[in-house]
Amino acid sequence: MVRPGFWWHGPETKNSIYITFDDGPIPEVTPFVLAQLATHSAKATFFCLGKNVDQNPDLYRQIVAEGHTVGSHTYNHPNGRKVDVQAYHQEVEMGQAAQDRLIPRSDAPLLFRPPYGRLRSSQAKWLKSNGYQIVLWEVLSGDFDLNLSPADCAANTCKAIRPGSIIVFHDSLKAKDRLEVALPAVLAYAEQQGWTVAAL
Repeated sequence: MVRPGFWWHGPETKNSIYITFDDGPIPEVTPFVLAQLATHSAKATFFCLGKNVDQNPDLYRQIVAEGHTVGSHTYNHPNGRKVDVQAYHQEVEMGQAAQDRLIPRSDAPLLFRPPYGRLRSSQAKWLKSNGYQIVLWEVLSGDFDLNLSPADCAANTCKAIRPGSIIVFHDSLKAKDRLEVALPAVLAYAEQQGWTVAAL
């Protein structure tokens, strides 16, 4: 369901695409992602799990130091439809606090992506009232799908993107095999099309 006030895509007039990563940072995958982005002079947005920020603070600092933007993806990745409102609020606050302990928040809007894209209306209202911009997506890469081949993941994603697209990848172990093929392919395709890969 399309909800008003959520970001599903970025400005098309900028001839940019917006690659995002959920679930990191982790040492097995995030350094590869950062290296690929640097090779292509690309910027991205990382929706981090608080527990992974706590476990890998240097990786989180590296993401920010290299000019990428960060957002929260909660602390433990709960499905908003399956937990009560208060528990979800606590997850959001814990996730944001993990980031704030390392790098104090700026005046920029707080970016938030709900795990699984699932959120109750009451949770969305609370997030907005507490200064969060909820970011969803236009293109789901499917890198988490163990039944999808890396080549198909890359081809499907390239076929779906257009200027303004917000694309979801995952810097996670589950996604690693498909991500390592699809991300370089998408970055190369963006260069061929003359698109900028920008952070939100």
